[in-house]
Amino acid sequence: MSGGSTLSQQQLAAEQVRQQEKQRIAGVVPNFNVSYNENAVPLSPRQKLHIALRTAVDPVSFAVAGVDAARSQAQNDFPGYGQGMQGYGKRWGAAYADNFDGTLLGNAIFPILFRQDPRYFRRGTGSFSSRLFYSLSTTVWSKRDSGKWGPNYANVLGNLAAGGISNLYYPASDRGADLTLERGFTVTAYGALGGVFNEFWPDVARKIFKQRLAKLQPIAPPPATSAEAATPAATP
Repeated sequence: MSGGSTLSQQQLAAEQVRQQEKQRIAGVVPNFNVSYNENAVPLSPRQKLHIALRTAVDPVSFAVAGVDAARSQAQNDFPGYGQGMQGYGKRWGAAYADNFDGTLLGNAIFPILFRQDPRYFRRGTGSFSSRLFYSLSTTVWSKRDSGKWGPNYANVLGNLAAGGISNLYYPASDRGADLTLERGFTVTAYGALGGVFNEFWPDVARKIFKQRLAKLQPIAPPPATSAEAATPAATP
């Protein structure tokens, strides 16, 4: 590949990342890790890290952790943290750390190591059952930087690694290998449901928001270059 061609691919990838960073569910919740372009240019390691960090430090991520901490305190989960503001602060910190670790490991570090694309590639066409199966499968089967599809090592290992790291800050009664595996596989299951949401949310949003969808959840990918248009789409 010539230097000019490489630069063109880098520029296109950067433009597609900028497009993804406009995506918010209902105009609020970040949805940066979803691509509506099946021929999207592979991300560089730096771009994978950028999107993961952009998601992890978004104000909504802090707010979601706060809501999760309030729910956890109301149910007295992790009683070792206690109650009151101190207990809430510990639960909030743990909830945010869980999200931060999982996002950084599963969407950046491991995808870089395994050369996998951390994005969810929305199919958007076909029968409901085929799209449902596809969306559920992406938590364990993903696109690689090469365009081929294979086991989603990054997602599964990222969830397990994040569960292992959580042993550093959870109360002693909520640590251990069994709980680490349980947390890891629970997050993986939630990820499968997240794939279903990413696949069908635009269909629902079009019915709810209609013309406002373009501002609330832009889904039109940037124009393809001649080089990109000539690249056949890889299918799982």
